[in-house]
Amino acid sequence: MTRTVIITGASSGIGREAARALAKGGADLAIVGRNPERTTAVAEEVGGTAFTADFDRLDDVRALAERLLDRYPRIDVLANNAGGLVNPRGVTADGHERIFQSNHLAPFLLTRLLLPRLVESGARVVSTASVANLFGRLRLDDLDWSKRPWLGGWRQYGTSKIETILFIRELAKRTGLEAFSFHPGIVKTNFGADSPMWRMANVLSNGHYGISAAAGALPLIQLAGPSTVGVPSGTYFDQLKPNGLVVGQAKDDHLAEALWDRSSELVGLPAEV
Repeated sequence: MTRTVIITGASSGIGREAARALAKGGADLAIVGRNPERTTAVAEEVGGTAFTADFDRLDDVRALAERLLDRYPRIDVLANNAGGLVNPRGVTADGHERIFQSNHLAPFLLTRLLLPRLVESGARVVSTASVANLFGRLRLDDLDWSKRPWLGGWRQYGTSKIETILFIRELAKRTGLEAFSFHPGIVKTNFGADSPMWRMANVLSNGHYGISAAAGALPLIQLAGPSTVGVPSGTYFDQLKPNGLVVGQAKDDHLAEALWDRSSELVGLPAEV
């Protein structure tokens, strides 16, 4: 039976590389991206279907979920890979800080809207996190980072990855689905292209800072593939190694529950599933 795999952020970087590899394995790919031309090009290359959505607009996420549910009676894998670092600070059409919305709130909403189909299909959910969780600091009273110095957005980016790890752990607990998060490694892509710190790292390394997108995609390919993962649902991987290093907040069950409840409130859904 052909496996259906949805990959967000699949128009470039590790999402595109994972789509190429999974298509070779026979998967039917839903290629989700913000840029219509790049998204369509990747979908055509891998024989998948293109879906365009801007995660800065939650109505786009709602419309995306409707299109995916109409198109796919079964979903085997949802890979939440979209997101990134934004500098300077910006606010979305929904009034949220952009990193918080694109990296956490939008994938949370998409997963929740697809959840009945995911449960019915016995799907696996995979989310791209980061070792950057180690320098994040989650405050439920400041999810939009309006009460603290911005400092290029790096601490908010790390915080969004704490949120990713907590979301996956809570999703596994509440639904019984297989759910995993992972750090792909320090990857050479367009990530953080407007960040002075990131540009400086590339200058100092003569453009050799980080691993290739193909190497960074390996954990996503493995976790989205048909093989049994062999570790408890909710596990965070550091590249291909399970139980990667995380900040203390990423292990806090009460914080995971509170974040789920608050996120549900922000997107207008009940906390119960």
